[in-house]
Amino acid sequence: MQRIIIGTAGHVDHGKTVLTKRLTGVDTDRLKEEKERGISIELGFAPLTLPSGTKVGLVDVPGHERFIKNMLAGIAGIDLVLLVIAADEGVMPQTREHLDIINLLEVKKGIVVITKSDLVDEEWLELIKQDITQVLAGTVLENAPMVAVSAFTGTGIAELLTMIDKQAQETPPKEVTGKVRIPIDRVFTITGFGTVITGTLWAGRLKVGDMVEILPKDLNVRVRTLQVHGEKVPEATAGQRVAVNLAGVEAEEIERGDVLAEPGLLETSFRMDVRLRLLAHNGISLDQRARVRIHHGTREVLGRINLLDREELLPGDSCFCQLVLETPLMALRGDHYVMRTYSPMITIGGGVIVDPVPGKHKRYKEEVIKTLEVKSLGNPRDLVLQSLSEDPMGMLTPKDIAGKTGLEEPLVGEQLNSLSREGEVFAVAGEGTGYYLTRDRDVKWRLSAQKRLKEFHDKYPLRPGMPKEELRSRDFPNISGKVFNLLVEHWENTGLIRAESQNIAAGDFRVEISPSLEKAIKTIEEKLLEQPFSPPGWEALAEAAGLAGEMKNEVLLWLQNHHRVAKLAEDVLIHNQALEEGKEKIKQYIKEHGMIQLAETRDLLNTSRKYALPLLEYLDQIKFTRRKADTRILFS
Repeated sequence: MQRIIIGTAGHVDHGKTVLTKRLTGVDTDRLKEEKERGISIELGFAPLTLPSGTKVGLVDVPGHERFIKNMLAGIAGIDLVLLVIAADEGVMPQTREHLDIINLLEVKKGIVVITKSDLVDEEWLELIKQDITQVLAGTVLENAPMVAVSAFTGTGIAELLTMIDKQAQETPPKEVTGKVRIPIDRVFTITGFGTVITGTLWAGRLKVGDMVEILPKDLNVRVRTLQVHGEKVPEATAGQRVAVNLAGVEAEEIERGDVLAEPGLLETSFRMDVRLRLLAHNGISLDQRARVRIHHGTREVLGRINLLDREELLPGDSCFCQLVLETPLMALRGDHYVMRTYSPMITIGGGVIVDPVPGKHKRYKEEVIKTLEVKSLGNPRDLVLQSLSEDPMGMLTPKDIAGKTGLEEPLVGEQLNSLSREGEVFAVAGEGTGYYLTRDRDVKWRLSAQKRLKEFHDKYPLRPGMPKEELRSRDFPNISGKVFNLLVEHWENTGLIRAESQNIAAGDFRVEISPSLEKAIKTIEEKLLEQPFSPPGWEALAEAAGLAGEMKNEVLLWLQNHHRVAKLAEDVLIHNQALEEGKEKIKQYIKEHGMIQLAETRDLLNTSRKYALPLLEYLDQIKFTRRKADTRILFS
């Protein structure tokens, strides 16, 4: 299941809500004021079932400049954006501001949806497309696909859904291995149930009965029930829109911008060390101690900028700085944020949080900047884990990790030893070195291998196992054959699998021959030995044994693998007992006469050319005989 969230973005009245309704069947304008004014004010949410059957969440955000705060609350945490631009108006001010926000949050997957295409002609539409292409140049959506639609007539909707489906499949779902965190975007009460919050689960798995905390209020609450896409579930995972019914708290105690999190995960802080980048195009600079608005998740706070190495940050420039906040934020290192001016409210920049709970810094201190530079890269432990988690191959040597992180190899070794003791990584012995993989990757791969092997054994119960290369190419294509062999040895040592030659089987799998199958095999062998050198074809043998379909092929393969029969040519089989008898007769004949010809083989075995020729060619292949002109001699 693709655990992703899709969000709309775009100027007011460009058709985001109408498009959402056309795609999902849900009218996300639920407020009376929204109905009266014909614009979205609050966030709207709807489940969307894609053509492939995949279910995703769709967040419809308001486009009016007065409600950018609400838009930011909805756009945070999305994986795929639909940038909506009306064909009759083209790129407008909030189009550009929403695009700035998408850039700052680094939402790298998106589709440009040109709505209201039924209101313009083809020539105008082409001009709009050219204008959009110019506006997107240099942004994260520069290469995003573009589609023209009409929510009124339905034109282009099918193409859009297909495009969304494709993008959804290509969008990596959020990792579910982290700790639970939900920025809250709605709070309400349901009679008979109590307090309910909604939001996007940014990380982890949330289960009914879990104890969580609400920050910054430090409220300890219990998850009473969970809903995903309007259906009750026992568990929700990262990347899903969730409604959480909470026990032990009143709705009045919680507000949008609060965070539901696993206890102990987050700290409230009135300071944040960040890397800040100002947008270049709006020409706005920032002075030391300028008052700004910070948007993180669904939360907006006021604060001041403490520029650590300058008095003014110019448009297009970036630097490290410390945010001094009037109300607290709850964040983790690596989170994105967006910055807007205090008044008038204009989006001017944003960046990444380097340290969510720092001490107070003195300005113009070189060591402070150096420390922030190191932190912006991540601490050694995190960098090692990150390199292992993100690398496509998934298994790296200490030297590989050092090259990716810029850390010294001895330091990498220390971190790996520490992580190994904690059970966060596993070492797989190699030739003179060790390959490391994370515990989460190891668990994921084990489950994948077990599932694939079970499917193979269920489909081919008579085969000793799945070809090793087939398993690698289907489930682990990024791992080289050499490294995959090490992984197989690692799993074999744990009893997960059994490796026999080039086949892999589940550790507890054994080929079992049922009584009915034993009877069928006995029938086949008896039929083959009735006329050992003029045996019936496989179709006739299978019919006599009552075999059909896939089982017919599997039995033939089993007979060959267990050396009961040999395949001389297409539809020419011979029982191994007859084969050995024939080999002995031919051997004695050649010893007596120095050679043997086809006609002599035919007469010796009382058979026909149809069987004698394939037999001689088979013996040549196994290097029992060697062809010399029109005769055969013993291979030596």
